[in-house]
Amino acid sequence: MSFIGKIEISDIQAEQSVLGAVFLDQKSLDSIGFLEARDFSNIRHQKIFEVMRYLHRDNKPVDIVTVTSEYLNYGRIDDSGGAAYLTELARSCPTAANVTYYAEIVRSKALRRRGTEAGMKISNLYSEDFTSDEEYFAAIESIVSELRPQGLRKMMGFAESEEDYFAHLTTPAEFILTGFKNFDEWAKGLWRGWLYVLAGRPSAGKTAKLLQFLYGIARQHRNGKAHMDAGAVLLWSQEMGREQIYDRWMAMTTGVNYNRIKSKNLDFEELGKIRQRYETLKKYPLFVQDSAGVTIDEIRSTARLFKRQYGKIGAIAVDYLQIMSIPQKRGETRSDAIGKVTRAAKQLARELDCVFILLSQMTRDSENASKPQLSHLKESGSIEQDADVVEFLWHDPEDTDTSGGKVVQSFIAKGRDIGVNEFRLLFKGWMQRFEELPPKERDFGNAKNRKR
Repeated sequence: MSFIGKIEISDIQAEQSVLGAVFLDQKSLDSIGFLEARDFSNIRHQKIFEVMRYLHRDNKPVDIVTVTSEYLNYGRIDDSGGAAYLTELARSCPTAANVTYYAEIVRSKALRRRGTEAGMKISNLYSEDFTSDEEYFAAIESIVSELRPQGLRKMMGFAESEEDYFAHLTTPAEFILTGFKNFDEWAKGLWRGWLYVLAGRPSAGKTAKLLQFLYGIARQHRNGKAHMDAGAVLLWSQEMGREQIYDRWMAMTTGVNYNRIKSKNLDFEELGKIRQRYETLKKYPLFVQDSAGVTIDEIRSTARLFKRQYGKIGAIAVDYLQIMSIPQKRGETRSDAIGKVTRAAKQLARELDCVFILLSQMTRDSENASKPQLSHLKESGSIEQDADVVEFLWHDPEDTDTSGGKVVQSFIAKGRDIGVNEFRLLFKGWMQRFEELPPKERDFGNAKNRKR
């Protein structure tokens, strides 16, 4: 409860003081922008506050006469308690100087009322029919999210932001390394808060590149030493089982032939290498969920749980976007529904201070293009807009390498804060591993070969 001295301020008293302060000085509304009409417990007070806000937005005077007139225009003067009650409100507050204090009391009490109401709503969900536990959890989260105030955020200037800004400058930047040296040197690694989209046609190597990314993130190899400080790495695999994912990681990190691992045709030495590597991987915060049709609500709930358990998240990854369970409302397009998922993924990356990596399909049209473009992202509108980085993997048949393996082009087509770039990678399928190649030399006629 709130007190002024030893006098308790009741809900009604605080609400009357706020409304009375506005009658004394309508500029008071500017300093209580965080207050919502629903914060008032009394329905009559809610309506009066809405009328005040309406008049103030239209640059009209806010006083007993104008508020009364507004009610009279709609024949609803009794809803306000009548002119006598409005006059009583104006007299209930001797000064407008304490309006912010009273408004904070009103909001605080409102939050507690809504908390109680939310508890009752959650309790009532028990009898409702949900298709899955995840849908039930999503309903709970939706109720809880309504508790948060919807008021305006505070606009801040340099004077108010000084302490926070210099704390920001003196805090070492933390980038998440991928293990791809050329990329890490150029982009400083993956940035927390990013939505990173990795796209390609089937068999372009998207999953293999993702797994190598995730291994690098979990390992955090710096200056020849491994630092397990990026946080938990969470992978939702919708097409491959957990054992298949492990098979690829084992081949990638041990050099044991992937086909021998798949066929379970391992000799004693190879099995020993895998057992030894498994013991090392057990120390890394790598987690896999192999279930089809995952929802963004399920990802959000699980990631928040890991955030509480491990303190921080390094990366969230989904293989891949288009086969997630993405419900469409009546009249909603598939592209609009996907847009909700990509926006939620971006918001989750910012909320949990991690990178969210989404694998995405490309359209068939991309096969006829000399180089992928953002428009080649399947159902591209929202993906292109929401992503901080878009990387395409594609094969140039004219680019080969004599050392064996398949040369894959990595094209960063969108890079918020980092720009665009191109890299050459050599995919060694028998190890499920990419290696970086130098830029290809081009022939410019009579000029000597130059590197791009």
